[in-house]
Amino acid sequence: MKKVLFYCQHILGMGHLIRSMEIARGLTDNFEVCFINGGQVVDGFQAPPSVQVVNLPAIKSDAQFRELQPVDPALSLDYVQTFRQEKLLRILRDFQPDVLMVELFPFGRRRFSFELIPLIEAAKAQGTKIVSSLRDIVVTKKNQARHEAKIVRLMNQYFDQLLIHGDPILHPLEESFSRVADLTCDVHYTGYITQQPGSSRSTIVDQMVLAKADPMIVVSIGGGRFGYELLDAVIQSAPILEKKLPRHRIHVFGGPFMPNDKFWDLRVAAQDSRNVHIHRYTPNLMAYMEKAQLSISMSGYNTTMNILTTGVNAMMLPFTGNDDKEQTMRVDRLAQLGKVRRLYAEDLVPSRFAAAVIEHLRYEPAQIEVNLSGVESTAHWIKALTEDKCFAEASDSPEQFLESSMPQMRVA
Repeated sequence: MKKVLFYCQHILGMGHLIRSMEIARGLTDNFEVCFINGGQVVDGFQAPPSVQVVNLPAIKSDAQFRELQPVDPALSLDYVQTFRQEKLLRILRDFQPDVLMVELFPFGRRRFSFELIPLIEAAKAQGTKIVSSLRDIVVTKKNQARHEAKIVRLMNQYFDQLLIHGDPILHPLEESFSRVADLTCDVHYTGYITQQPGSSRSTIVDQMVLAKADPMIVVSIGGGRFGYELLDAVIQSAPILEKKLPRHRIHVFGGPFMPNDKFWDLRVAAQDSRNVHIHRYTPNLMAYMEKAQLSISMSGYNTTMNILTTGVNAMMLPFTGNDDKEQTMRVDRLAQLGKVRRLYAEDLVPSRFAAAVIEHLRYEPAQIEVNLSGVESTAHWIKALTEDKCFAEASDSPEQFLESSMPQMRVA
């Protein structure tokens, strides 16, 4: 089998890790896959047994995205960076991949150029194909023209293929990156990357909760490093909701990266509310969403895909830190289509929030069709690249392949 080396670095949340691992899972039918994780290891997160995982000494970001920090406080950043650069080059030499997939770079993660540029240059020198794996919306910068010029230069210098994990009917890349036409590599939309229901092993707690017949509201904030104001609003609204919705149970997931003191503060705040249950993390959030009458969450990529996959009624609060517009763009588009309700800061007052929850439980969300076959079509394009097939050989044309794999979005 041909080989794919997949590099993923998550620094604040865990969405990049979840999406990248689903891609890796989908590649294993045709490729031997080695997955490089540069971020913090998530307890309970399970990689497919067919994927070889190498965890580098982890690096994270502070909440303001201002500086990189080793997850292990006993290590210096200089030491970790040097070790990682050398480790990556050894893995490349030993694994000898046919394809190197790099998640997000160079559209993001350019602070990791210290290890990525040497890795990419060494890979190209031995004939490896280089692929950028990119979500549908990328972070914009204050000096956007300069930012985009750097992206174009790096893409055209190093990359053979750009795979955009989205549907251009919902979010064309040009919304957040204007120079797609200046890229000289192959560019393909794959459709969205979704988790497969039942792909993660259920815990005993999951099994007990999901077996109950009580109506469920599920609340999540991704990795747990931000979004606390949403959880606080849920807990403060719980007494009102208990009176109005006596049978409903609210299951709140703080996230694996939530600081311990914050997690225990939440548990203390909720201890008198019989309708609220605080959990740290589940790898089976999809199963909760399948059962729930309502999902309350941030509007990150993976949570949004879970909502689209399960069809659960949803209320979403976008993350706006660091002037990031990604989540706002995503939730605004879905709200415009009648699929979700966007939450604003002023909605988080307990009485107003409880009223919004009760009202939205009665809401019938629009049914939309969007391409969710990103895992399969990513594997298709990687296979075509390793076989040196051009568009006409891999499929009649990129447009025809997209038409066959992407249903046109419909709003009912």
